[in-house]
Amino acid sequence: MSFINEYTKELIATGILLLLVFALRLITSSLVRRFANATHIVEHRTNLVVKYLHLLINILAVIALILIWGVQPKDIIIAISSVTTVVGVAMFAQWSILSNITSGIILFFSFPFKIGDVIQIHDKDFPIIAEIEDIAAFHVSLKTKEGERIIYPNNLLFQKGISIMKHHFDDKEYVD
Repeated sequence: MSFINEYTKELIATGILLLLVFALRLITSSLVRRFANATHIVEHRTNLVVKYLHLLINILAVIALILIWGVQPKDIIIAISSVTTVVGVAMFAQWSILSNITSGIILFFSFPFKIGDVIQIHDKDFPIIAEIEDIAAFHVSLKTKEGERIIYPNNLLFQKGISIMKHHFDDKEYVD
């Protein structure tokens, strides 16, 4: 009983924070899904963005809990900077993973092209004309007219020039 008396403010603040996290997760999910429905974005992409936003909310909630329960801000900054340094060094060789995730989120919200569009990637060494089959967190699945399946990293879509073609790969027979 003395625990409850001693930490009443922290317990109340923790309860309020948990309610706030729950509400924020519901609100962000609802807003992202409403945006996806309005722009006709595929459910798979929507779920990925919702998952990323929930992860961000959870990380912020953990930091808030640490502050509520009395850890000094300078100690948090030291811990975060240490972890960030280790992760930064470890991820330096894997920057493309972060770049692909960021590009996937940008593609979700900016939607310059959609599934079913035929695009031309202007690469002097390996030009591609293909139809977009799927847009995932790390890559875009493309299918050429010949049926070849290409997995193209999201970050390269922002580094190369892209044209959205007007025609699709429907096999049509023309008779004179």
